Amino acid sequence: MSKRARGAPRASSTTIDDDAELFRAEMRGVEPAPPPNRVEPWRPPRAPIPTQRVRDERAVLDELARLGLEGDDSELEDDSLYLRPGLPRDILRKLRRAHWVIQDHLDLHGLASEPAAIETAAFLAECRRRGLRCVRIIHGKGLGSKGREPVLKRRIRKLLMRRDEVLAFVEPRAIHGGGGAVVVLLEA
Repeated sequence: MSKRARGAPRASSTTIDDDAELFRAEMRGVEPAPPPNRVEPWRPPRAPIPTQRVRDERAVLDELARLGLEGDDSELEDDSLYLRPGLPRDILRKLRRAHWVIQDHLDLHGLASEPAAIETAAFLAECRRRGLRCVRIIHGKGLGSKGREPVLKRRIRKLLMRRDEVLAFVEPRAIHGGGGAVVVLLEA
């Protein structure tokens, strides 16, 4: 305890040194409290959401979808396969024979042309982000569309030909979807 009575006014002649000495005297023999016997919860802070980047990516996907849908309804010479110029043709043979494992797939059944193109562009962007090499896109044979025409088949394959990350695609064997699907080889 203090030598001075509690509540008694201090003399005005006390200096800072006296206060420090008084504090030391009061704290003599005092020990720190033991640490609590528990673990403090800690979580790493959440990563910030890059909202502008998300908006930019959505705008790019919308633009790519429009590119795949605008005009140019002409028939492709051979829409069952595509190979980026400069690549060896044996890639097509390997792709058709399932040389690469199909790592993911996208089913577009029941979608109209525009939503299907947007979904395809988003799927390819996600595959690129995840580093996938070989994927399958199931577009159907067009049996449920007007005139039983394969609208999605042409649109999706034209969209694939315009994408930089697509190296090649083929119409797979019947066990992997046949004419109602396409197996796509992407850049690594």
